Amino acid sequence: MTQPETSTPYDHANQAAARLAELTGIERHDVALVLGSGWLPAVDALGEATAEIATTDLPGFSGAAVAGHSGKIRSVKAGDKQLLVFLSRTHYYEGKGVAAVVHGVRTAAAAGCRAIVLTNGCGGLKPTWTPGTPVLISDHINLTGRSPIEGARFVDLTDLYSSRLRAMCREVDPTLDEGVYVQFPGPHYETPAEVRMAGILGGHLVGMSTTLEAIAAREAGMEVLGISLVTNLAAGISDQPLNHEEVLEAGRAAASRMGDLLGRIVPRI
Repeated sequence: MTQPETSTPYDHANQAAARLAELTGIERHDVALVLGSGWLPAVDALGEATAEIATTDLPGFSGAAVAGHSGKIRSVKAGDKQLLVFLSRTHYYEGKGVAAVVHGVRTAAAAGCRAIVLTNGCGGLKPTWTPGTPVLISDHINLTGRSPIEGARFVDLTDLYSSRLRAMCREVDPTLDEGVYVQFPGPHYETPAEVRMAGILGGHLVGMSTTLEAIAAREAGMEVLGISLVTNLAAGISDQPLNHEEVLEAGRAAASRMGDLLGRIVPRI
């Protein structure tokens, strides 16, 4: 007796990409962006929106579960590039599984994207990084204990966050600093002791997203650019309590700078 065929996360991504092409009228996209907490106001600077759909219109996606995120996917024309912009992401702490966290990235790859920009709002360990400071991600430490890759698929992460794209960003804005991003599982904020640990391990930024998506993007063959928006000093770096509204407010205050940064960088990728 033959066993029924089982579909894989990659099959689901192909199905979502096919439906995306139908709904947007765009057969192939070039560059994908995932906008994190605080980045939403910057999206209008990217270019002309040619289509916008709800994430739930595509197979395998669920609605946005976090304030400050919009459950939409936008197709944007920027110069000669067609951008695929995810206005929300699925976080690991939502408990939907790692495959759900990286479904957007895999859909972008199936839709033709050869590069992806992953953004987030995070806590900074350097006191000189005031709220609203963009920082390029040079490397990461994944403390979720999980990987989106299953089986004997060995993927080199040596230059996961493209040195070429980071150099391009510094040509656009020479003041950009860079650092190592540390993903904690969340959804609670890190304790001061955990932030000190992250610093000892070599981290400069702490948050609850991005690393699993970056790994899936590299597995799919995409070039990865990571940009963190420092929305607050991490726990114990300052004596101020942490709250999500502070994250969103820092993003709103930095919206014009973030929009200008993305608007100048993305068409060059």
